Amino acid sequence: MPHSIPQPGLSSCLAAHPVPAPARSGRPATATLDVSPQARVAAQVRSALEAVFEVVEETRADTAALLAQVAGLGHRPATVDLAGLRPGLHLRLARQELVSGVGFVAAPGLLGDVPTWLEWWQTGADGALRPLLLDLDPRQSAYSDYTHWDWFALPRDTGRRAVAGPYVDYLCSEEYSLTLSAPVQVEGRFAGVAAADVYLRHFETAVMPLLQRLPGPAHLVNARGRVAASADPAHLAGSLTRGPDFAAVLAQARPEHFDGLHLMPCDGIPLVLVMAER
Repeated sequence: MPHSIPQPGLSSCLAAHPVPAPARSGRPATATLDVSPQARVAAQVRSALEAVFEVVEETRADTAALLAQVAGLGHRPATVDLAGLRPGLHLRLARQELVSGVGFVAAPGLLGDVPTWLEWWQTGADGALRPLLLDLDPRQSAYSDYTHWDWFALPRDTGRRAVAGPYVDYLCSEEYSLTLSAPVQVEGRFAGVAAADVYLRHFETAVMPLLQRLPGPAHLVNARGRVAASADPAHLAGSLTRGPDFAAVLAQARPEHFDGLHLMPCDGIPLVLVMAER
């Protein structure tokens, strides 16, 4: 969920990658039998999270189209207009089991009737869909300014999609979560972000068996070295892996080596697979 309070040592950090979701690298698809175990696992991690980014991309596209339509009518969008996103948001929540919440977070000043807004829906513990209802009055709420959160700020500032977390979501679920986000632009101007939440326990269920297949301890980090999942007791989820420039590894989109570590970018997903070399 977008609004959350990071636990000490578990503050939101994120990696980034261009939006819209890029095509696979210009390198030819590997079809030989000598693909490394790290490359196979990185590709499978990519598949798991790319399905979530597809949800983000669909939300981004729907939002951009709706806002362009409203602009074509000659008036500023309002919260009532964003209600038109709900059928798609509900469908995506029901369809993608890794996603626990999804929606659009408006840039301040975008809407004509409120200064800020989240058109955000999530799945409750009982499986029912419900809206996120927040007090965004700056006189009463510590969460009225969400523009400093990494899941909002980096897509806004770089035009790139992001993975934020893991962090502890105290406000709604008290769950460790990841938030995947991408900027929404209308006529070249930033309008807000489309985003989706993934509970960390669900992400770990999806990727831990993959990490455990590797010949050595391994973990996944974002561009700032924040551990997103780990099969290495020396690197727990939420901790920082220091030393390598993970953002550069992601930008170069090729394996690197650093001080006894093998670094494998996840081919289009802003996470790096880290494994000790033997």
